[in-house]
Amino acid sequence: MKRIALGIQYDGSAFCGWQSQPHGNTVQDELERALREFAQMPVQTVVAGRTDTGVHGLGQVVHFDTELDRAGISWVRGPNSFLPKSIAVQWARPMPEEFHARFLAFERTYYYVLYVNPVRSPMLATRAGWSHASLDVDAMRVAAALLIGEHDFSAFRSSQCQAKTPVKHLYQIDVLQQGDFVHFRFRANAFLHHMVRNIMGCFVYIGRGRRPVDWMAEVLAGRDREFAAPTFMPDGLYLAQVRYPEQFDVPAPQIGSVSWSTVWTEQAKS
Repeated sequence: MKRIALGIQYDGSAFCGWQSQPHGNTVQDELERALREFAQMPVQTVVAGRTDTGVHGLGQVVHFDTELDRAGISWVRGPNSFLPKSIAVQWARPMPEEFHARFLAFERTYYYVLYVNPVRSPMLATRAGWSHASLDVDAMRVAAALLIGEHDFSAFRSSQCQAKTPVKHLYQIDVLQQGDFVHFRFRANAFLHHMVRNIMGCFVYIGRGRRPVDWMAEVLAGRDREFAAPTFMPDGLYLAQVRYPEQFDVPAPQIGSVSWSTVWTEQAKS
């Protein structure tokens, strides 16, 4: 039996999230259907992190076990020939038996892209969140700093969250403004269900002046979801990268030949 890891990118706007559902309209269902067509046998995948309805994937990672002996590029081109245009396998790697897409992931990064303009853009529908009101980006940066560290994030946790503990370590939140766009980058050991979208809702409240900056610390300390802002739209949320121990040599997500982490670094310098 061989263990294969895949890197997956997808536009999540047409799907009811990652996890398989009876109706079959999920990213996992489409991927496993394509793998089954290519392998001519059932293939069950294990994913690094389940994304919600409307959330996109730039650096999703899965693994599966198979008895087939195929070249790595075959596990890219084969399934892609059966996948819809909104999903594509980016890379495939044979892995040792101890590799596990979910349990060995030690860091996850999400991006959120927010379009700030009085008028919505149909070209950005499903690809970016939208605020019709202007935002105080500096205030949002200060609020972001209040969340850094290991905390109980119950105030930002969905009632449907199945995580064993609400305690997560949030390493970094970057807030970068470029014209009508505000880019957010969240790095943590793991995230709760709706955690990023619930934090984004609070950022927008603070950015619009509906709450003071210190309110973010009060929400965090209160550990009560009812004290926080409503869950923000999923449109601009991307699972950007999942990190693993170096010995597994998991590639960084790319579009074309450009690493997204490099893009972010260059944007921050400009």
